Amino acid sequence: MRIFVAGATGVVGRLLIPKLLHAGHEVIGMTRTAERKSIIEDSGVYAVTVDAFDREGIRSLLDDIRPDVVIHQLTSLADRDFAENTRIRVNGTRNLVDASLQSGVKKMIVQSVAWAYEAGDDPASEDVPLDIDAPAPRKRLVDGIVALEQAASEVPEHVILRYGLFYGPGTWYAGDGFMAEQVRQQKVAATTGVTSFIHVEDAVNAAFLAVDWPTGIVNIVDDEPAAGMDWVPVYAGALGAPLPVVQTEHEPWERGASNAKARKELDWEPKYPTWKTGLPNSIRSTC
Repeated sequence: MRIFVAGATGVVGRLLIPKLLHAGHEVIGMTRTAERKSIIEDSGVYAVTVDAFDREGIRSLLDDIRPDVVIHQLTSLADRDFAENTRIRVNGTRNLVDASLQSGVKKMIVQSVAWAYEAGDDPASEDVPLDIDAPAPRKRLVDGIVALEQAASEVPEHVILRYGLFYGPGTWYAGDGFMAEQVRQQKVAATTGVTSFIHVEDAVNAAFLAVDWPTGIVNIVDDEPAAGMDWVPVYAGALGAPLPVVQTEHEPWERGASNAKARKELDWEPKYPTWKTGLPNSIRSTC
């Protein structure tokens, strides 16, 4: 198949492209800066430079390429620009979807998140509603997710991957990442709030397998949602950082997510089933 990867130089995109190539797909990678184009070309695929906010540029590009599948991995999280990231989810996705529909794209796969569910006591399944009534500033995040998912669902075949928090090389939780530095400075408290993690390699593999998955929403998280009181001390220990401050409270939406659908209905199996070994080992391998 001819597959167009938007966000080809991101933490998922750059690892996804070799897997798609190895499987025999024809791959076109997109980046918005000419400086990063060589990263895609070094992977052995055709690279294009276009800004996701350039509506006509995207439409013209997909009209020329005519891909079978569009994989949307566009974010602005490396620089922690949350306003820009929401704009990408809303406007960038809208442009990609409209261009895909115009050019006859058969399927779209998009990167969403598994921490936008409404409050609850148990890990959320895909049937749990998103937290559309959340107070600001969380509401802006959720509104962006809703816009992304609603737009993507207009493509006749679509897979919405709701990822847990990424860890591993190139992520915020890598040994040289943003969260590592926050923990070293004791700026991350160990709370009762529950988080679901996913190693970036498992996120990449899910995006790869989703080319053949049926339409739907899928949580891509590991097997063990974890309270901050459990995972933050382990993470700090792996970093050689001071133990965190403990706080016995959390936000109601901090509930984690369930991967039962991915495991039971799609036979997906994470290489790193638990953060308990995956997270500290990923630190030790890079520090």
